[in-house]
Amino acid sequence: MILNIILLIVGFALLIKGADFFVEGASSTAENFKVSKMLIGLTIIAFGTSAPEFAVSVSALASGSTDMVLGNVIGSCILNILLILGIAALIRPIKIQDNTVRKELPLCMLISMLLVVLFLDVALAGGSVNQITRADAIVILLFFTVFLYYLITLAKQKKEKTEKNEKPKFTLSKSLLLVLLGLAGIVIGSNFVVDNASAIAGAIGMSERVIALTVIAFGTSLPELVTTVVAARKGEQELAVGNIIGSNIFNICIVLGVPVAIFGTITPVSFQMIDLIMLIVSAVLLFAFSATTRKINRVEAVAMLALFCVYYGFILIV
Repeated sequence: MILNIILLIVGFALLIKGADFFVEGASSTAENFKVSKMLIGLTIIAFGTSAPEFAVSVSALASGSTDMVLGNVIGSCILNILLILGIAALIRPIKIQDNTVRKELPLCMLISMLLVVLFLDVALAGGSVNQITRADAIVILLFFTVFLYYLITLAKQKKEKTEKNEKPKFTLSKSLLLVLLGLAGIVIGSNFVVDNASAIAGAIGMSERVIALTVIAFGTSLPELVTTVVAARKGEQELAVGNIIGSNIFNICIVLGVPVAIFGTITPVSFQMIDLIMLIVSAVLLFAFSATTRKINRVEAVAMLALFCVYYGFILIV
């Protein structure tokens, strides 16, 4: 028990320092390659911080735990927007670029809605059960290619005028080293936190259901949480927003799509309609807040956090 507590603290330390290295390295990498920080947030940071979710999904599907796969993806997407971005905006209001409102956020909403449509076989297609088939996974992966095409076009665009004379903080080699060290710290730290928090929770008598809803759900989202908060504190708002949008797209398309395409159809049995509704509501809410004022202010952040608390309170009680 004492060892678990010590390792839990070590895990949080690795997460925090790893996120610090990761943000610094990613920001400097963007400057070296003369591409927008939004692109780095949508790719390196988003994909890197989603590594724990991907590992959990592959492991869960390989062991036949299909409920955990879908729950991991939907729960992480909701957490990313309502909790993580809400906390980040509470620390410092987040400005949203026009390009993000016109392209990235609508794509995120579209992919979220696609997942819901593909899953609701009973209501929409007259099926006997709701499931995600290998064909559904292939459709999801095809939509991911649209996202990749957008990233390629974004990479080809000239950097903004405000970045043209910006001198990189570190050399390219040092920037990439910081990214790798940061990513290693984030992944290892999140594993320490999840494993040891689970052990502590079990030792004090928490049920497996509560452990899954709290420790695992929050644990796999810790990289996004720490990285986004650190980015917000450093004023790297494009990295923070790009991380969340990219992570949600990556969660649905890769964390869910790839394992299902490999292992075959999943038929979750304990999902609730409220989870699917909240997946769509969170994406639409983020778009609405961003489109009206081109930023997420502290009042909107409080509203997002309040909605998260209501939703999470509901699933814990029910």
